[in-house]
Amino acid sequence: MKLYNLYAYAFLKTPKQILKLPVGIASPVLLMASGKISALVEPDVCLDALQKDNERLIQAVLSHDRVICELFQQTTVLPLRFGTSFLEGDNLLDHLGSNSEEYQEKLQQLQGKGEYILKCIPRKLEEPVLGSEMTGRQYFLVKKQHYQTQQNFYILQATEWQKVVHLVTDQYQSTIINACPGAESRIYLLVPCQDEPFLTNHFLNWQKVCPRWELQLGQVSPPYHFI
Repeated sequence: MKLYNLYAYAFLKTPKQILKLPVGIASPVLLMASGKISALVEPDVCLDALQKDNERLIQAVLSHDRVICELFQQTTVLPLRFGTSFLEGDNLLDHLGSNSEEYQEKLQQLQGKGEYILKCIPRKLEEPVLGSEMTGRQYFLVKKQHYQTQQNFYILQATEWQKVVHLVTDQYQSTIINACPGAESRIYLLVPCQDEPFLTNHFLNWQKVCPRWELQLGQVSPPYHFI
């Protein structure tokens, strides 16, 4: 029986144990194997129909992420971008066969590892309280002092950003830095899941050395940024 319009969620090593396969966008997903590499797919998904209905499209995006996360909890995966599909089963199997060595190598690099997001949010310096009884000269002096304090604050904040980047990249070689000056910046880390307690300890230290930043460490997720 031929399968068509195969929506692909992820590639993985052909499992030796039985995996618990979730429901996808509209129906249960299945595994298609080509030697040592398999694909998690859902047949008969019409992307054109989804793109014409915003509500269905949003639900499909959420389902895409949910399916990958459920599989990631059971095994190492190469998560695919939303919208990846193959016209029929033969196309998919040919693709897996042609790229088997590359996918095996990537999966080996990701074995037992997860992605963590470190959000770095710049804190704001509070504005001074300006009383209505202030004279023009007093008002000017307070504003001038605040401006200088603000400039010093931003200089120290920039120094702290460089410090946290150095600490993170020194302790974790697999990192991706997405810096947004003046706004929330993100650092993506690829870390062995078993080392999460050490990551938590490092995070507490990063917080101490960067008081002018609000740091937030996310939960482990599939390695979306490292494939």
